[in-house]
Amino acid sequence: MLPTVLNRLFQPLSFKNKAQTQTFAILSVVTFIMLTGNFSLFHGILNIYPLTLHNLPFLISLALFFTSLTAIFFLLISHGKWTRWILAAFLLIASQSAYYMDHLGVIIDTVMIDNIMQTNRSEFSSLVTSTLILRTFILGVIPAWLILKYCPQPLSFKLELKYRLRAILLFLLAIVVLVIPFSADYTSFIREHKIVRFYSNPTYSVYSAIKYVTQQSSISVHNLPLLKTAQDAVSLDPSTSKKELIIMVVGETARADRFSLNGYHRDTNPELSKQDIVSFSNVSSCGTSTGVSVPCMFSSLGRKKYDKEKALDQENVLDVLAKHGIEVLWRDNNSDSKGVATRIKYEDFKTPTLNPNCKGECRDVGMLSGLDKYISKNKDKDMMIVLHQMGNHGPEYYRRYPKEFERFKPACQTGELRDCTQEEVDNAYDNAILYTDYFLSEVINFLKKYDEQYEVAMLYVSDHGESLGEHGIYLHAAPYMIAPKEQTHVPVIAWTGKYFDYNLQDIKPFKDAAISHDDLFCTLLIAYELESKMCEGKNTILTKNKNKNLNSIAQSVEVLDSNLD
Repeated sequence: MLPTVLNRLFQPLSFKNKAQTQTFAILSVVTFIMLTGNFSLFHGILNIYPLTLHNLPFLISLALFFTSLTAIFFLLISHGKWTRWILAAFLLIASQSAYYMDHLGVIIDTVMIDNIMQTNRSEFSSLVTSTLILRTFILGVIPAWLILKYCPQPLSFKLELKYRLRAILLFLLAIVVLVIPFSADYTSFIREHKIVRFYSNPTYSVYSAIKYVTQQSSISVHNLPLLKTAQDAVSLDPSTSKKELIIMVVGETARADRFSLNGYHRDTNPELSKQDIVSFSNVSSCGTSTGVSVPCMFSSLGRKKYDKEKALDQENVLDVLAKHGIEVLWRDNNSDSKGVATRIKYEDFKTPTLNPNCKGECRDVGMLSGLDKYISKNKDKDMMIVLHQMGNHGPEYYRRYPKEFERFKPACQTGELRDCTQEEVDNAYDNAILYTDYFLSEVINFLKKYDEQYEVAMLYVSDHGESLGEHGIYLHAAPYMIAPKEQTHVPVIAWTGKYFDYNLQDIKPFKDAAISHDDLFCTLLIAYELESKMCEGKNTILTKNKNKNLNSIAQSVEVLDSNLD
């Protein structure tokens, strides 16, 4: 019964040969994908142009416009015996892309593809849900199987080409006819609503994939020597001063507005509030994903000039510190350092091999294990220790903290965030912030043991924020140009010991100053008393403080001179 129905479906009476039938199969797949895989696209369009009698003609035009573009794309790439395999593959791709766009509001761009390529096994498992499997099976696997089984072969290349070209020309003509009556509306749509076009499935994800492969190919064949950075840097630290011991915590997916230190109504920072710290309230991230923000914040490029290839081809701030005799260590409880720790000592704390706190999931606090021995071994050196957190990595926030930190209840217990209420999502996320609060307090307490021996300090910087359902968006990695503030407004916290050159009282006046990840490079150089022309005029907290101290000295000298006169 089913084979008979399907054969009739793919062999309409109006088509005289198999080449035309295969074209019909392609257009059937296009129609299916537009109807089942482009909800986010049409939802975005309806948000801009509500369904009214006035907007209806333009809405129909837009729907046919995107369908025509998708049809042209498939007609161009589907040829010969490979047609069935290409269509089947794209049915699977479109079904999965649609799931993540519809359920999480993400866009499949180059950044998202880079995140996918860098996702490890545990991260991947948290993203595979029963809904994804069911949706992929119904809207991907079954249609793909039907196409593989029933899509006919063309009779000849010439005949196939003839009908493909004819169909493409017809769709091009259709696009012209669709656009001309609404030229002003299309101009406005193209100029003002670029983000909506990013949800076109699967054409935009294919475009992004091609762009990503091109970028990676360029990087892989690029073998130029590593570019030097801050070559003029000189140390201003006298040999008689105490050695510096700084721990920098690279946070994961933490939002500034979820820290009670920054005014959040819940007490998510009970431990840090007991410490004498500075919480910077107006900090912007370099990117909206770990793959961009982490290498960007340690580079000298800054957000506007950041390029992955350029960043990999030049020294980052940790390389510069290491060149000046500072012992640098990177400990990672996340995916990896994203290329930052390539040339320094790196330790993986994602497994019980090094991390003693791995019940169910390896905890961030385990990265403090063995640091006493490391410090003792390098006691005659300045030290920079980077701890890369698992932090609030989503969507399974409930896994990011031990059960005793589940203070806010009920907490969402699944990666299917849309299946939870907003309260449950917020509770799970805030519980994970509670654990970060505990971890950072433990880092400070650890450093206090060395307050008499070293100039000690802790700096916490989150890589990016997170959307928790605002505007229907979840997780992160939105294109920066349209990313909501929830993904770019990040927490930064500083603590210093009593011998550190820059004390908290001098830093606190700048806690609400507008700063960003761009300021980290020079902040770390200045923290280790390294002076470079590239940091002159940079608007970092420590630079301001340094200038303040220099101005005070200059004023004292002037007063002394006037008294002598």
